[in-house]
Amino acid sequence: MNLSFFIARRYLFSKKSHNAINIISMVSVCGVVVATIALVCALSVFNGFTDLIASMFSNLDPDLKVTPRTGKVFEPSEKTQQLMEINGIASYCEVLQDHALIKYGERQQIGIIKGVDDNYQELTSIDKVLIDGEFILYDEVTDYATLGIGLAAALGINANFVYPLEIYAPKRGERINLSNPAASFNSEYAYIRGVFRMNQPMYDDEYMIVPLALAKKLFIYEKEVSAIEIMLKEEAGAASVKKEVKALLGDDFVVKDRFEQQEASFKMMQIEKWMTFLILCFILAIALFNVIGSLSMLMIEKQNDVKTLRNLGAGDSLIRRIFLFEGWMISGFGALTGIIIGLILCLLQQELGLIKMGAAGAFIIDSYPVRVVFTDIFLIFVTVMAIGFLSAWYPVYRLGDRWLATPTAHPILTT
Repeated sequence: MNLSFFIARRYLFSKKSHNAINIISMVSVCGVVVATIALVCALSVFNGFTDLIASMFSNLDPDLKVTPRTGKVFEPSEKTQQLMEINGIASYCEVLQDHALIKYGERQQIGIIKGVDDNYQELTSIDKVLIDGEFILYDEVTDYATLGIGLAAALGINANFVYPLEIYAPKRGERINLSNPAASFNSEYAYIRGVFRMNQPMYDDEYMIVPLALAKKLFIYEKEVSAIEIMLKEEAGAASVKKEVKALLGDDFVVKDRFEQQEASFKMMQIEKWMTFLILCFILAIALFNVIGSLSMLMIEKQNDVKTLRNLGAGDSLIRRIFLFEGWMISGFGALTGIIIGLILCLLQQELGLIKMGAAGAFIIDSYPVRVVFTDIFLIFVTVMAIGFLSAWYPVYRLGDRWLATPTAHPILTT
């Protein structure tokens, strides 16, 4: 065993002559433990919220989405028809999406009309978010619409209302006729068949899903679509299939996975997560200032031991390493203890939901979500050890010159 590490370990666990040194050392360890627990729990909770948001979006967002790099729409070509030849793609759906005016009775609201083809229900889990009615695009007689709950509330409607919705969109390439503005709009009708709730305002307050044929007639397109939504097989990897789709379609198209489709939301979560990490690291650094005091007092107390070690042939580097390891072990012991306790708390929260978010039913979930990512745990351990090393290095190599350095011999006076 390394000699300096062996002596440092003895110093760490041995009783000091001054009780204050023991107290300060214990406070240093406890500070590291508490800060490490906070880091583990905070990052795990942010991971849990990220998963929660991803699961909510995944009910309507496809695994991959293809959109044109320029312009709003594109015409499907032979390349897009070859998508099913890519191993890993289970199905795809053509989508045409744009804004329109939706009217029911005396109420009207601007919304996003999303026209989808018959494969749409296979790509998404829309049945899981329906709160009223059922998801049907059309039958032999008429077309149907499925709305977000916020849009339905604004229009004062619900599933299976007797009268149809009126949908208006401006005619492309035509100027508005001021004497007869209604002539500048194209109109279609659809009956309300279902209402969904995503608990996401961008979907609940704006989206209405209709048949693709109705959307093409409304926006006056023949073959053009605004996107192709792709569902992957369960065993397929999104990253590898995404590369194949990009290679097939070329640079004229943008291919996004689920996280990229909601890039703003997930970026905000990541920014909040790492800002919290930095704040807690700052608190950890403050807690590790106790190490400076603990090591300084220990160096003063062990001056006789230092003299003995020098008489046995120990040099400055060995003596400094002893106290450096002493401070570093305080950080390491606190980090390991904090990580273990933090993991136990996260596991209990994940299984039992000990910490509630509020009254039952007031939020989407009753307790704080948690997911432990072991890369985060490794980063926490490295961070604690790095800050701990710096907090030990300063007193040993800066303040220790007075107590640890080799005494300078007095010059011999000659007569």
